[in-house]
Amino acid sequence: MDNNLDLQLLNEKIISVFGDVSIHKKRLPSTKLDKKGIPGYVAEWAIDSLAPGTGELDEDEIKKITGWTDRYIPVPKDSEYIKHRLLAGETIKILSILEARVIIDKRYKGQQISGRFGSLKLLNLNMIFLPDDLVDQFPELLNEGMWGVVEIRLINNEYVLLSFRPMQASVNLKIFKEARKEFSFKEWLSLIITSMGYDPFLFNEEEKLILICRLLPLVQKNMHLIELAPKGTGKSYFYENISPKVRIVSGGTISPAVLFVNNATDEWGLLARYKALILDEIQTAKFEKPGEIIGTLKGFLANAKLTRGGKHETSSDCSLVMLANIDLDNNQQPTRELYFEELPEFLRETAFIDRLKGLIPGWETKKLDTNSFAKGVGLKTDFFGDTLIKFRDDLEIDQLCSKKIQLSGRGYKRNSDAVQSIASGMMKILFPDGNVSDEDFYHYCVRIGVKLRQLVWSQLYILDGEYRQYDEVISCKVS
Repeated sequence: MDNNLDLQLLNEKIISVFGDVSIHKKRLPSTKLDKKGIPGYVAEWAIDSLAPGTGELDEDEIKKITGWTDRYIPVPKDSEYIKHRLLAGETIKILSILEARVIIDKRYKGQQISGRFGSLKLLNLNMIFLPDDLVDQFPELLNEGMWGVVEIRLINNEYVLLSFRPMQASVNLKIFKEARKEFSFKEWLSLIITSMGYDPFLFNEEEKLILICRLLPLVQKNMHLIELAPKGTGKSYFYENISPKVRIVSGGTISPAVLFVNNATDEWGLLARYKALILDEIQTAKFEKPGEIIGTLKGFLANAKLTRGGKHETSSDCSLVMLANIDLDNNQQPTRELYFEELPEFLRETAFIDRLKGLIPGWETKKLDTNSFAKGVGLKTDFFGDTLIKFRDDLEIDQLCSKKIQLSGRGYKRNSDAVQSIASGMMKILFPDGNVSDEDFYHYCVRIGVKLRQLVWSQLYILDGEYRQYDEVISCKVS
């Protein structure tokens, strides 16, 4: 536990170093915006726009924020009333996610049309005419969409976008890396955990490192993981709130069209449009055409290519993360030797499991309760999320880890690749400036890479004799 850290002094240091991209994490819970289903990155943006500062909110500020969000952040049940206001001639101004698509020579209302059209899917408002230059300004509208302040009006019985002001954090990795130099390791670790929304003073160091593993799919391309944990450990909490570039799918029916590409509409699926796709409660999800899904997923996990039926093909750097519950004994250890028995049967194939880079042992961290959430100053969620994702294109640390880490003995290439990738991700998060001793590099980066991959490898070793030609225990040399 970080009982030797002074929270007030750490808060002051974070504000001094990071300035207006820092925020007191108690501000969001005091507004209860998180209880309304508003993602953390949206809620903190609204809070900072209406009541700038890093301190806790007073009663008047809370009223101002909740009044504004009630008015400008709609929920699905508001859809018909908003259409009523548009029909009455009003201009509607809301904070929502706007998605765009390009239509070429399609039939619409009895005529052939081409153009750029937007959708506010939360409100079921589609075919919104967009300015010609909007997609040039904000190309991400075509992928995962963007949150922002949208103004629309009904003109000649058509929805027309009048203006769009996106939520956008300004990210400079060089400044972020330089900021790392101002903090001790314990201070930086606490800052990262607080920025994730957790209280660092309630977790020991190893538990914090397990929590930080949840950041790996953001900082690394194609970081395919599974996390197994009992209920109540917050497996999905972080992913729901970190970034609009992360999509979480909970339950329901998952089809090849949703994941890969819809051959009927030529629309790319979630794996092509987001930086990370999280499949929550994977053990209860229903899969349409499971044979096609597992076949395409194996190809994607192996070579980052998405294709379906030979009609479409593209590459994607999306990370796939699966979350599932696991039963524990009285010692809080898994009750089954084969962890992957928790998965749907068609996902237990060893060729699929082998393509997962690691298994996050969520059972090694605490269950969350009302006291588990951040009470100090951290980084604003939109800035933090965008910074993590920006690290995907910073290859310097990837190249360093590839050179420094080598498997010992009869090593298996996928084990080597996984350990190097996980270690690189941990270094980007914990030592982004590259200033790390050999001892700390091994303990906080390489050791974690080995730990996560060993959990996968041990399962493969049990399930399939083919893997027993290699060493059972993964060991590395660091040069």
